[in-house]
Amino acid sequence: MAIQTWQLDTTHSSIGFTVRHMVVAKVHGRFTRFEGKLVLDGEDLTRGSAEVKMEAASLDTGVEQRDNHLRSPDFFDVAAFPKLIFRSRKVTASGKGRYLVTGDLTIRDVTREVVLDAELLGRMKDPWGNERLAFQATTSIDRKDFGLVWNQALETGGVLVGERVDISIDVQAVAAAAEKAA
Repeated sequence: MAIQTWQLDTTHSSIGFTVRHMVVAKVHGRFTRFEGKLVLDGEDLTRGSAEVKMEAASLDTGVEQRDNHLRSPDFFDVAAFPKLIFRSRKVTASGKGRYLVTGDLTIRDVTREVVLDAELLGRMKDPWGNERLAFQATTSIDRKDFGLVWNQALETGGVLVGERVDISIDVQAVAAAAEKAA
């Protein structure tokens, strides 16, 4: 069996998040700078692993003032904690082309287990001869579990920022040379 390393194609991948704002709305954001790799057994993806590192300062919600607040010590504290890191520990098949990817997510030096609900979207050769894979994955976390606790009470009830953060990942990866299994 051949083990292959796949590098994320960051120009064709995205890592986004959504969180409730003022109880009734949602704010969408993304990380614009990240890197990662997948190490996969082409015959059995449950033997695979993934690692992704996101630059915390690259978060972008489309509003500079909000982004600067999110980069501050109130939230991500990007000066002290420049990276968010996900490392998988286990991959389990959950249906045809679907997988549960259990791993460790580290934000602000706090590591918690998360489970990604992932779908293999396809595998093909691109027009330049590169082999590609595409995955889509989602999960939800409680931001307070990672030390992101800042909030503000609203006069009308509720709080400014929701606790649940929905994460969506769309990945294209390009294959490196095949390696022999150990």
